[in-house]
Amino acid sequence: MNQTPKNLTTPETQENQEQSQISDRTLYLNGQIAEVSWFDDDVTPQLFKDELMSGDGNITVWINSPGGDCVAAAQIYNMLKEYSGDVTIKIDGLAASAASVIAMAGDKVVMSPVAMIMIHNPSTVAFGEKVEMQKAIAMLDEVKESIINAYEIKTGMSRTKLAHMMDTETWMDAHSALDLGFADEIIGKVDEDIPQAGNMVFSEATVMNSLMDKIAKRCRIELPEPKEEPKPTNTVKADALEERLFLMKTWRD
Repeated sequence: MNQTPKNLTTPETQENQEQSQISDRTLYLNGQIAEVSWFDDDVTPQLFKDELMSGDGNITVWINSPGGDCVAAAQIYNMLKEYSGDVTIKIDGLAASAASVIAMAGDKVVMSPVAMIMIHNPSTVAFGEKVEMQKAIAMLDEVKESIINAYEIKTGMSRTKLAHMMDTETWMDAHSALDLGFADEIIGKVDEDIPQAGNMVFSEATVMNSLMDKIAKRCRIELPEPKEEPKPTNTVKADALEERLFLMKTWRD
């Protein structure tokens, strides 16, 4: 009977050893999601792709984002779905709006006990006459259906129920997300090295106010401080001036 010597490495065992030597990587998706970065904390598909493709092996993606551009989020979702290694999504603060779509790309979605997921209808800005408005509405309807696709694949919920949850802007804590299938696990305790989310008001206004504040800071013009007018050095007291005027009047008379 032929036996493989113990000190002989077969191609299969070599491949397994190489795979085991590849350490898991950790990526962070924090901040606004945008097609093009306007601010330092924006997450764009290109920036995320560069980080994702910089190595191999299984990855863990920490998410703390209020959302952003739905097309950019769709690109990142597809990147994670097509990634060769296992993808674990960990939500440590907030996965709202478009960020919740990205979270659905994980093979496993884990939430901090203090994290939140928010889903709602997509929105846009449009102008023009009636036909243009109808086009915008039709476009939003299609975008909503594409978002529901991601939620349906992950949760197994009906499209009708998911559409209703988006209509009412639904906020889910870790337990609600777990019960509904948006999450698979709740972190037992928060590790010390996990970046903590700051205090936030869970509303759409928070996202808009944050963006407007960034725009204001970027566009703010620093005005020079007004200079003090120099005080006159040659001053004459009122009494002395009055006396001079009296003498001039007397001299004329």
